[in-house]
Parts: sequence; structure tokens; C-alpha cells
Amino acid sequence: MAGPRSGQGGALWGQVIMMAVVFAIFYLILIAPMRKKQRQLQALLAHIKNGDRVVTNGGILGTVVAVSDRHVQLRVADKVKIHMLKSAIAGLQGSESPPEE
Repeated sequence: MAGPRSGQGGALWGQVIMMAVVFAIFYLILIAPMRKKQRQLQALLAHIKNGDRVVTNGGILGTVVAVSDRHVQLRVADKVKIHMLKSAIAGLQGSESPPEE
């Protein structure tokens, strides 16, 4: 009928602290950069205007000719225009990532 060893409680706290450290590293390496990139893309989509050259998630390159709340109209060739959702735009042509504000 011996009581619990004091070493077992310390080992438990050590595991909890280690899990917290692993989660913090995971957050800093993966989650924070994704959230930053998502905010930048949202800012880009909010400020898109006629004449901007964009690339879509499907790889279509075009020039914005009309913008509404949720949709854009892209000119992809002479006399060829397509309507698509703003959310389908991946970024501006010639830039690796959306501009920072």
C-alpha cells in the first residue's frame, strides 16, 4: 500500500509540456504562414480592378474586364470572355504571392 511515487507526476507534466512545445512549433511552422497567405489573398480579391492580369486556380491567365461583388469577368483571348467567381483567382500574373498591405 505504498503511495504514488513523486516521479510519476513529474513525468506526466513533462509530457504535457512537451506536447505544448510540439503544438507551438507546429503552429509557427504550418498554421501561421497559411493564415497570413489567406489574409493576403483576401485583400487582393477585395481590391481587384479592371485591367489587372490574373491567374486562376485552374491555371487560366486573363485580364479583368468587369468586377462585381462575387464575380469577375476575364478576357482570355480576343473576343473571348469568361465569368468566374472571385474565389477562383489564385493571384496576379507575374507575382509569386499576393502583395502585402
